[in-house]
Amino acid sequence: MKPQRVVCLTAETTELAFAVGAGERVVGVSGYAVRPAEARKKPHVAAFRTAHVERILALRPDLVLGFSDLQADIAAELIRRGANVFITNQRTLTQTWSAMRLIASVLGEAEAGESVIVAVEDELAAIACEAAALVSRPRVYFEEWDEPMIAGIAWASELIELCGGKDIFADHRGGVASDRIVQSAEVVSGAPDVIFASWCGKKARLEKIAARSGWADVPAVHNGALYEIKAPDILQPGLSLVHGARQMATILRAATP
Repeated sequence: MKPQRVVCLTAETTELAFAVGAGERVVGVSGYAVRPAEARKKPHVAAFRTAHVERILALRPDLVLGFSDLQADIAAELIRRGANVFITNQRTLTQTWSAMRLIASVLGEAEAGESVIVAVEDELAAIACEAAALVSRPRVYFEEWDEPMIAGIAWASELIELCGGKDIFADHRGGVASDRIVQSAEVVSGAPDVIFASWCGKKARLEKIAARSGWADVPAVHNGALYEIKAPDILQPGLSLVHGARQMATILRAATP
């Protein structure tokens, strides 16, 4: 039997639930859920690292969906209180598609999930095909956080390369956030042609990035090639990654001679 009362602790699980036709069964969502628009009307029961456990339990969910080891404490408390919890912990694009298939299956919508995922994979393949024709690959620094500076998570790094760029910190992509801390001098020596910033949970201040000591001659700063990609478009590993990829591809095409 399909779960009839579903709580989604994160934006990407919410978006997928609606995309596969399970939206009417969603009874609670994260406050960060923005897609689809109708999801915003659902009761808000979580941020990302925090959740209203009592509010969740009051909704009588037969399934709670979430993402990331950062939600481990929330999951543990819900499990102790008798809830059924399903958490994925994807880092790469391949892991993301696998996680989406698992979630769709748990929702009882495996066939619809496959159709949705194939459509996303096809769109990214088309972007990659177009990017393959670029005559050069701009060097890219993706900043996920500012203090300390944290380079992009694996799927962001992979999307940079899929869209035609070269991630200057590709060797950091496999780690958790603490493994992706970088130093200012490393960015300067990496000489990125483009800087993407997406500060998780707050607006990226491009003017502050440009004003960092010693960064004036960094090609991206010198040429004004600094861009914010909003967190819902690039830091939520699910359907919304297509939005971030489109933006990256457009910017990197313009940055290519």
